[in-house]
Amino acid sequence: SKALALAEITVSTGVALANGIKQAQELGKKLVDIHFDAYISSDLQRSFDTCKWIVGERKASQIVCTQLLRERNWGSFTGRYIPELANLNNPSEWPDDIETLDELKQRAKHFLDWIKSEYPDKVILAVGHGIINKAIQSVFYDKPMNEIAVMKNADIRILQLI
Repeated sequence: SKALALAEITVSTGVALANGIKQAQELGKKLVDIHFDAYISSDLQRSFDTCKWIVGERKASQIVCTQLLRERNWGSFTGRYIPELANLNNPSEWPDDIETLDELKQRAKHFLDWIKSEYPDKVILAVGHGIINKAIQSVFYDKPMNEIAVMKNADIRILQLI
């Protein structure tokens, strides 16, 4: 791949839905002059929706979905109400089935290797979730994840993949 435009998902449910759609559509307008050879999204609905809002309904059928761009696997924390998770801020007390940062970075490397082999010399728009986007940048720049700036909803980062 030549370049990877890594986009952060927007909120696609509840009262923030209208704002999420607007943010994604505004990002699409900013990217209108870039020719993307492929659109890749997490296979989770809110990521696919964000990608569709960025690229437009007309190109939605071209979006390729992958589990590699999914949010962190929270194991037995998945689906739980966050205020109930008293030990959320203490990773040493987390259950063993939560995806570790090393595992996230391995998945990020797998994603980068996959797009380089599947989409050589292409410009890719990829829409993923916060921490996997951070892990991809951590692997790409060979920096610790805590040195990668947080991406806000509908943020974009361009990685030059030569």
